Amino acid sequence: MNDDIKRNGTGPRMSEAVCYNGIAWLAGQVGNPGESVADQTRKCLAEVDRILAAAGTDKTRILSAQIWLADMSTFAEMNAVWDAWVPQGHTPARATGEAKLAAPDYTVEIIVTAALK
Repeated sequence: MNDDIKRNGTGPRMSEAVCYNGIAWLAGQVGNPGESVADQTRKCLAEVDRILAAAGTDKTRILSAQIWLADMSTFAEMNAVWDAWVPQGHTPARATGEAKLAAPDYTVEIIVTAALK
């Protein structure tokens, strides 16, 4: 067992990802404030791809995803982008809920946990 904790993209408040014992936990990803839910979702997922690659893994290894929407009425709009992005046959366990996000112009936040390669 590898007891080394690896932190990627570490800043003063948080890291983009923390890897330990074969698992990568990613910080929540948000899009650009003021953009549509679809555009913010695309940005979130592009960041997930980037961070997973930096950790040495990819979206086929995502174990779980949590998606927070500022307004559940945008569920279908977010899902249209998610469905085009997520690899069929590798869909993770997922939960989606409504929450007040960090700033009023954020409409979606995505948090994933993935297995390392």
